[in-house]
Amino acid sequence: MNDVSFASLLTPEGHALLDEVRGTEPAQELAVATRLRRTHPAELVSAALGQARLRRRAAAKFGTEDAERMFFTPNGVEQSTRTTVAAHRAERLRALGVRSVADLCSGIGGDAIALARAGIRVLAVDRDPLTAAAARANADALGLSGLIEVREADVTEIDTAPYDAVFVDPARRGGRAGGRIFDPEAYSPPLSWAVGAARKAAVAALKIAPGIPHETVPAEAEAEWISDGGDVKEAVLWFGTEPGLVRATLLPGPRVLRGRGLPDPPVRPVGRYLYEPDGAVIRAHLVAEAAAELDGGLLDETIAYITADSLRPTPYATAYEITDRLPFNVKKLRALLREREVGVLTVKKRGSAVEPEELRRKVKPQGPHAATVFLTRVAGAPTMLIGHPAPRHPA
Repeated sequence: MNDVSFASLLTPEGHALLDEVRGTEPAQELAVATRLRRTHPAELVSAALGQARLRRRAAAKFGTEDAERMFFTPNGVEQSTRTTVAAHRAERLRALGVRSVADLCSGIGGDAIALARAGIRVLAVDRDPLTAAAARANADALGLSGLIEVREADVTEIDTAPYDAVFVDPARRGGRAGGRIFDPEAYSPPLSWAVGAARKAAVAALKIAPGIPHETVPAEAEAEWISDGGDVKEAVLWFGTEPGLVRATLLPGPRVLRGRGLPDPPVRPVGRYLYEPDGAVIRAHLVAEAAAELDGGLLDETIAYITADSLRPTPYATAYEITDRLPFNVKKLRALLREREVGVLTVKKRGSAVEPEELRRKVKPQGPHAATVFLTRVAGAPTMLIGHPAPRHPA
C-alpha cells in the first residue's frame, strides 16, 4: 500500500468500499475483487481488501469495534501496543498528574489513542508519511482529533519541553529480514538517545523489549515488565517515578509485584505443589518475591519453578498439584500415562532440551483423562514431575 492508495481509502468512495468488504474471508477475496473492479478502480479495491485483512489481524490488539474503524499498515499492526497495555500505561501517566505527552515514534497511534482516552493531550510524531497519515486517520475515526496532534517529523528534532511527559517507542524491527532487533543501540532511535530524551522530561516512559538485560537499565529508572493474560508483552523504563524499583505488572488487574531485593530462594525438596511464575515475574527477576509469598523454594537453583507444601492463592503464579516424580525416562512415563489412561497431555519444560511435541509422539497418550508433565531439573538431576492444575482457591 502506498500513500496514494491509502489516501483513496479516506474518500467517501473508499469508506463505502471498506464497509462493503468488511468481513470478507480470504477464500472469498478473489471473487469479491473481480466483482468490485467492474465499478471501482482496481487499486482502490486492492487497498480496501488489504485494509480489511489488516483490520481482522488488528482486532486481537484493539478489539473488533475499534479495529473496524481504524486504519493500519502491516508494520503498524505488528508493532502496535495492545490496547489493554496502552491503557494501563496511560492510566499510570494520568495518575502521575500528566496532562500532555510527546509521543515519539507514535506509529499508527495506538498509544496516542489510549492517552487521549485518559484525557491527556498528545503530540504524536512519526517520520514515515504513510504511518503518520494512518495515525491522523485513526484520531479522526475515533473522535479524538481534538486531543491528538499528528506530526510527520524526525523525533530527534522535536522540542519536548512544552509537554509534561515524554513517551518513546523505538522501532525494534529491521535488517534484511525485518526481524527483531535485540541490541538496544540498534533500535531506531537508539536506546541511548531515548534515555537522553527521558532525562530532560519531568516524567518519561520508554517502551523496550522484555528481554533487555537488567544491567543496561539506568540507575535512575524504574523498570516494569508487563504481561497480559499470561503473555509477556513489553518492558517499560520509567523516569520521574521510583528510581531503582523493579516491578512486574499483570493484566488484567493490574496486579503489581514490587521488587524488594530479596536473595535467591533456597533449593528445597519437591513439595505437593509446583508454582509456575508469570512470565513478567520471571523477566523482572522477582521469582524470590513470588516464592516468599508462597513460603516456597526452588526445585533447582537455575530453574524458575517454585515448590511448596501448601496451596495459596496468588496472581503471580499458576499452581499445579504434583502426583508423581520420576527420573527422566520416556518408557516409564509412557507406562504411567497408560496406567492412568491419560489422553490429553500438557508438556511444560524449563531446563530440558526435549521438545514437547517430540515427547508426545513418543509416549502416544490415549484415554479420557488429562495430565501435565514438567520436564525440568531437581537439584541438578533431569526429572519429570506429573500433576494437574490446582484449584484456584483452596478449600
